[in-house]
Amino acid sequence: MSRPAAMIINLDALRHNLSIAKRCSPLSKIVAVLKANAYGHGAVEVAFAIQDHVEMFAVSSIEEAMQLREAGLAKPVLLLEGCFSASELNLASKHDFSVVFHSEYQINALEKQTLDKPLSAWLKIDTGMHRLGIYASSGLRLYQRLKDSDKTQNVVTLMTHMASADLLNEPYTEQQLTEFKQVKKAIIANGERQISTSIGNSGTILGWPEGRSDYIRPGIMLYGLSPFNEAHPDADQLQPVMTLQSKIIAIRNIDAGERVGYGSTWQAQQPSRVATVAIGYGDGYPRNAKSGTPVLVREKRAYLAGRVSMDMLSIDITHIPEVRIGDTVTLWGESLSANEVANWADTIGYELVTRMPLRVPKTYLLSESGQ
Repeated sequence: MSRPAAMIINLDALRHNLSIAKRCSPLSKIVAVLKANAYGHGAVEVAFAIQDHVEMFAVSSIEEAMQLREAGLAKPVLLLEGCFSASELNLASKHDFSVVFHSEYQINALEKQTLDKPLSAWLKIDTGMHRLGIYASSGLRLYQRLKDSDKTQNVVTLMTHMASADLLNEPYTEQQLTEFKQVKKAIIANGERQISTSIGNSGTILGWPEGRSDYIRPGIMLYGLSPFNEAHPDADQLQPVMTLQSKIIAIRNIDAGERVGYGSTWQAQQPSRVATVAIGYGDGYPRNAKSGTPVLVREKRAYLAGRVSMDMLSIDITHIPEVRIGDTVTLWGESLSANEVANWADTIGYELVTRMPLRVPKTYLLSESGQ
């Protein structure tokens, strides 16, 4: 019998979250972000579940894009970091991948390359993230270079990325939006009648209506995690897609003063009942989660007791006497957000869900398929 640690991926919840993105920005085309194996949820399975409801997919690398093609998915795919070599440009051309160009170096490399057919090009403007993108002052010139190149199709989509869209009422986001609009205005003034744009990541889609552009790029919100630390009427309707569960494999009674786990960091303050759960940092649960981190057992909260081991962790169940060996424990999911667990581990929900290892199996739920 295999270890009981497992993920349940609710594809109905995924589609629900997609509907929220559509409701927030009804006139926009949707680019569903599937990078990092769809944030740990399984890129191929997620893509098949939503392919009829989105315009295209977005990934970080040519390998991620090829995984979708090899699985039989023909939907357009956007390479968010562009191409890193001549061979990748050739693959992008062959398989109809759209390519982000974020530096003049990449444009120079493109113009030296012989391609089977022109690429669909996106030009990324650095409006303040200062990670990838060309400076706004070069936007018009490099936009025109891409548009005039015989290596690209005759439409170039202009894009940027918000640094602080997860902070509501943040002046820096307003500054970024203004700078992006100025680049677009300069291109139009130069004779471009219509230009497609893409600004909206999850935080922008939910919290910044002025950033809801021709193409929106929902990422973390698709998987049911809010990008905000505070309550938000639309974000609060998101449904967790991933539930991480395991089972209790041992229960022991310990006296007041006894300690639990490596380093003996947790000490019982009273006679206590402690359960061992078959999941640990080898299964993706954060090792730095503190004592007191909540889990769910029998629909009640129990709390981490001591350090997380590679394959196991301990929880204090003194206040839940009905708990038994074999009971299911939910580490995060419905009624316990990965964001809340992440706060106890000094990280973010993004990291928890994306780093899930292969040894934890996934079960996919989708009502219309009967699974």
